[in-house]
Amino acid sequence: MSKISLIAKLTAADGKAAELEAVLAEVVAAADEETGLEIYSAHKDTANEGVYFFFEMYTDGEALGVHGKGDGMKAAMGKFGGLLGGRPEITMMEPVVAKGIDI
Repeated sequence: MSKISLIAKLTAADGKAAELEAVLAEVVAAADEETGLEIYSAHKDTANEGVYFFFEMYTDGEALGVHGKGDGMKAAMGKFGGLLGGRPEITMMEPVVAKGIDI
């Protein structure tokens, strides 16, 4: 079974970038409770203020399917309300080749 990866683009609402960044740290910490979530990392766009990307990789579709359903993750993700300037843009992918991670 193939691993699944995705990139999610999040854009902060005006004046909310610092608050959003703090919540991103909480969400990443809460991800420790998720089995099958291999990589969950947030990145700041250096060219566009208030734009962030998540790179995520899961062992399989089942692991992706339970993402965000644990109590800690639900609580952390619930804090996004009012901090985003729009809906997240999500691109689903399948890993092909990599260095430094097992795909």
